[in-house]
Amino acid sequence: MKIYTKKGDDGGTSLFGGDRISKHDQRVEAYGTIDEVNSFLGLLISHVPTHDSYRPLLSKIQHLLFNVGSLLATADESFLSSIEGVDVSDIESLELAIDQMDHTLAPLKNFILPGGSIAVSTAHICRTVCRRAERRIVLLGLQHESYVSIIPFINRLSDFFFVYARHLSLAEGNEEVIWQPKQGK
Repeated sequence: MKIYTKKGDDGGTSLFGGDRISKHDQRVEAYGTIDEVNSFLGLLISHVPTHDSYRPLLSKIQHLLFNVGSLLATADESFLSSIEGVDVSDIESLELAIDQMDHTLAPLKNFILPGGSIAVSTAHICRTVCRRAERRIVLLGLQHESYVSIIPFINRLSDFFFVYARHLSLAEGNEEVIWQPKQGK
């Protein structure tokens, strides 16, 4: 199979099931942003120590993000039933991980600035791109039953990335930088 088909040269793209839409369609924006999250997650995984206990979950999240992207790239109702999505147990897995990490972290009383290391910064990038994906998905106003769990999953995923960034920072011995609303002149 060739990587290029030339079918998109007119500014259109095909959804799963064959429907053609413009590349600037909100649906393409949504699944394209999910793809961005997944790509940044790949970068994050490459900077996380191999002994980190959350690596298997990070890998699982990559597969789940492909599921989400596939759902968003499908307009044909009859085709949707053949695509695996995310479910309550996937959301609960994120919540469990968040709670486990949160127990090891100092209570958050201030906003913190992203940074400290490549891994921590990449986790924050994952968080912010995930929030953008959530906004894109909400904008679609999806009415399909197959999409019901997407928004809570993406919402929880961005929370996971925030707490995971703090977890990595602690594991690396970095001090979190507290946001100072007014800096000296």
